[in-house]
Amino acid sequence: MAESDSKQFRQITGKLKRFRFELKHIIVLFMILILFQLLVSLVHKISLQRFLKKTQDWYQQDSAERLANLTATSLELLVETRIQNKNPGSDDARKTIEALNIILSQEILQHNVQDVCVLVEKGGRVAAIDNGRVLYAFIFKNDARIPPSDEPHPQAIQMYGKIKKKLQASEQIVSILKGRETYHVFVPFVPKGEYMGALYMKNTPEFSGIASEIISSYNETSLIFVALIFLGLLAMFYISSYTVKERDAARELLYREREKQLEEHIHFQKEALFAKRIYHTHHKAEKVMGFIKEDLQSLNAENMEEVTYRVSKYANFISRVIYDMKWYDPPVQTIRNPMFRSDLNELIRFIVKYIFLRISRNTNRVKFHLELDESLPVVHVNEFVAWEILEPLIQNSIDHGGDGELNITIHTCYFPDEKESKIFISDDGQGIRPDLLEENEEGIKRIFLENISTKDSGDNSGYGCYIAYEISRQRCGWSLDAENLPEKGCQFIVSIPH
Repeated sequence: MAESDSKQFRQITGKLKRFRFELKHIIVLFMILILFQLLVSLVHKISLQRFLKKTQDWYQQDSAERLANLTATSLELLVETRIQNKNPGSDDARKTIEALNIILSQEILQHNVQDVCVLVEKGGRVAAIDNGRVLYAFIFKNDARIPPSDEPHPQAIQMYGKIKKKLQASEQIVSILKGRETYHVFVPFVPKGEYMGALYMKNTPEFSGIASEIISSYNETSLIFVALIFLGLLAMFYISSYTVKERDAARELLYREREKQLEEHIHFQKEALFAKRIYHTHHKAEKVMGFIKEDLQSLNAENMEEVTYRVSKYANFISRVIYDMKWYDPPVQTIRNPMFRSDLNELIRFIVKYIFLRISRNTNRVKFHLELDESLPVVHVNEFVAWEILEPLIQNSIDHGGDGELNITIHTCYFPDEKESKIFISDDGQGIRPDLLEENEEGIKRIFLENISTKDSGDNSGYGCYIAYEISRQRCGWSLDAENLPEKGCQFIVSIPH
């Protein structure tokens, strides 16, 4: 069980290691967390404000109704107590009037209450009573002569006229909100169990101070909370950035080490290619030196001009071989240069006539057919570098053409619209094995790879097409391709841009 858990843990950590966090990722995460915290605080504050608004509305209405109901109840109790006194005297009447005045005026002392009065109806007229003596005379003496109040209450009388029937039928408190905070409260006034009117109170409960304190306290808490998160994230950011710096430093050292290894690998590859190229050119140089000896031995007055031409070409080729032996990466200007004006048609004729036909002059197995386009432009490439490309391709057709008669056709063509020349080297031999025409992940066919050959002659085979491909692509900027022909045989295509 423990081994299974350990294996699962290693799998999870292995998956996590694939995700590499850079410093910019940490900064983005840091900013997102702060933004989300501010957003949460803002949403919470808005929700709290809405809650406080609803609570304030409920509290204001409840507070106004409770205060009005308490006042109306006090008046009713006072009246009931006075009625139960069977033999009231003048002193009792005076005390009752004082008590009524106190009840009606005491609430005005509160800063939230703006108006208090008792609304009664007599003779089809609604009157407002805010004096204890007038209210005493109206209740206990049935005095219908209600003098006008010192402070008229037209708004209360008008609103009472609209809700009188509803109030009388239900005998429940009716509250009317005017504006945002002012409540007009009407409480049924029912002394002795009979509906007599209503107690009116205009009240503006003040709750904003409590709400402000709550919001202020919440803002302070949110600020402290955000500050703590900010400091924590800063600490995380500092630690992470320090860790990332150390990782970057280690990665930089690793990259430098890899760069050094790559440079060594490239240097080794160049040296290996140089050694293989020198091996092949050395073999060709030996062959060419033999031709020079033969030409010098056969020199006479009649063939002097022809022999001089051939020996000059041979000598220049030997000179190029010696020059290539000086370094494995010669300067570009010694390969491609506007001063070079190489005629590829002439070069092909010379290679075929004075190299391949001279070697195989004692055999009739190989026949060459030249179809050269005379409009082919000159190329600004050293002709002996082009020699190193064309000669291995022709030799490959000879080596892999089979034992029977072999026809090799070399065709040049210039395409002025594309500004491109092409050299086709084809034969009617056995062709190229299909597996050698497969491309690797870099798009290079296997026949142009190192150590790939159809020969079984040992370690020194498989370099001809490889060297031709490397020289044409890397040094001359040409492209080289190979394919099998529909009938039989194969062909190499050298594309030369102008």
